[in-house]
Amino acid sequence: MSEQETPTMTLDTTEEVIEDTIPDGYLRDAAPILVVMGVCGCGKTSVATAIAERQGWDSAEADDFHPQANIDKMAAGIPLTDDDRWGWLDKLAAWIREHVESGKPGVLTCSALKKVYRDKLRLPGVVFVYLSGDYDTVMKLLSHRSGHFMKPAMLDSQFAILEPPSADEVHLTIDLSRHMTVEQETQAVIDALEG
Repeated sequence: MSEQETPTMTLDTTEEVIEDTIPDGYLRDAAPILVVMGVCGCGKTSVATAIAERQGWDSAEADDFHPQANIDKMAAGIPLTDDDRWGWLDKLAAWIREHVESGKPGVLTCSALKKVYRDKLRLPGVVFVYLSGDYDTVMKLLSHRSGHFMKPAMLDSQFAILEPPSADEVHLTIDLSRHMTVEQETQAVIDALEG
């Protein structure tokens, strides 16, 4: 290599999925339904939108399923309780069920912070895509957002209840500390699904 040449680096996106628990053949007879999850500000909407556009899949934003009372509560900086979430999760599960029954792939954003929440959404073909980052990484991302009802101070409450997916849950984990672009995160997910 001459002094003028600079080495080019390619990103092996399969290495960017730090955990992949999708069983062999899991998606053979089921349309994939991705639930892009994680705390507020981790990039769920960006990644879900990019996947849906790349794959031509339906997509939905969980925030759009909240009743006005929940939105008002979060806008006032008041964390939601489990009682606030059950009806909302039922609506999300209905969206997933409709896609499973019709065989249509889809991508849904949902914080899905607790296992019990994910249990309500777990149907054949569902894969949780967990955008995993520590508090400082996510706070940096969240502090640059505007026009969203979730306040940065509420991030504490989200981390307080966060239960990352365990080995017995079908999921992919993307490590936000690697500072990938949305395109790289999207490609990592697609590669893992096809792998």
